[in-house]
Amino acid sequence: MMETARVIWFTGLSGAGKTTLAEKLTAYLKKNGQKCELLDGDTVRNIFPQTGFSKKERDEHVKRMGFLASMLERNGVTVVASFISPYRESRDFVRKMCKNFVEIYVSTSLEVCEKRDVKGLYKKARRGEITSFTGIDDPYEAPLEPEITINTAEETVEKSFEKLLAFLNLN
Repeated sequence: MMETARVIWFTGLSGAGKTTLAEKLTAYLKKNGQKCELLDGDTVRNIFPQTGFSKKERDEHVKRMGFLASMLERNGVTVVASFISPYRESRDFVRKMCKNFVEIYVSTSLEVCEKRDVKGLYKKARRGEITSFTGIDDPYEAPLEPEITINTAEETVEKSFEKLLAFLNLN
């Protein structure tokens, strides 16, 4: 298990597999006695529904969640964070706040994410019912130097998870 708390930050498009991997990792860490909290974009937005989707609002949201993650980390809690977090600048801001930041880029193509479209959001965005949707009419700035890149279109969830555990030295 991890001896030092970390902030493990999953970033990628909607439908890439961030939440699936984050939930698996959180369950694994807790099962193995790690103090751990999951911060997930959808869950947090349900609690704070006034969080908007403009660039400014997204940046503020990511920075707030990063601040919360850094506070938990300082208190010995490993944070598993799953946010689209589409802009490099706000992710870099979070990185600087955290002592042990691990950026995991779930690099699944827009085409694959649209085919999955588990929430029907891409269809709504394509019809113009949702605006400022990342990957459609709002950009996603891929990380330039993530600690690890995982492509859930090229490997199963189990393979992706095994790769993640190996990278984090948890298996």
